[in-house]
Amino acid sequence: MNYYTVRWFYAQLKLNKFEKTKGRKLALPIIDTISLALFKQKQNILTKKSLFEIFKPKCTYKTLVVNLNRFAQLALIILLSLLKINHKQASLVKHTDSTDLPVCLPKNAPNHKTMHFFSGWGKTGKGWFYGLKLHLTTDLNRKLLNFKFTSGNIQDSQVFMSLNKNLEGIFVADAGYCSEQLNQEFYQEGKRILFAKPKKNMKKLITAFQYHLYNTRTLIEISIRNLKLFHGLVTSLPRSANGYLANYIYSLLSCFVS
Repeated sequence: MNYYTVRWFYAQLKLNKFEKTKGRKLALPIIDTISLALFKQKQNILTKKSLFEIFKPKCTYKTLVVNLNRFAQLALIILLSLLKINHKQASLVKHTDSTDLPVCLPKNAPNHKTMHFFSGWGKTGKGWFYGLKLHLTTDLNRKLLNFKFTSGNIQDSQVFMSLNKNLEGIFVADAGYCSEQLNQEFYQEGKRILFAKPKKNMKKLITAFQYHLYNTRTLIEISIRNLKLFHGLVTSLPRSANGYLANYIYSLLSCFVS
């Protein structure tokens, strides 16, 4: 998302109502602040200090940091409006998956305070981590349809229903969502169905159609990979909970909006 796209959404959503009408004007306009945040994520710039040194905005470094965190809520409004657009244009086949968001190294977890109230111990194929989980639903065109943050110790199947309650279609997920109860609760004839890949220890026959559906899961895996490698999703640098959440919001927006 570039400056002109941000400006267009800013006007369409009438976000100027959040601007100050009294007192001194902001040293850095809201549109510029959001655009700088998205540039940081798009270019995978690690620190806000580096961003400040690149652009040298007409404000102090502290003001830039405060505004980046403060106006993340407006970036979230833009992101949620995009989800509504994507819901209307979504393809029939959809994918749900989750990924770990460590907030610090495991050895530092006992002393980590910033995200203590939101984090928990979780385990992936890579091992244990301390932090959050990001749950995503996308479609065949890799458009983001829904997302949700939870503590790292929450099971994927517990989030699936609430994440996809307003969506319809054929949902494809990995073995973490394999549950007969979940299948029955989610199923609505003619509206939606879940195909979760069987676990390795299950002896279960699948059709050729299901086999091809499971193979399309690589699309959401690519999106998660891009979020982490190219859009700075995972970080341990923010000094406040708002800083962490702002980073996640800007990362999602920069990745899923061209």
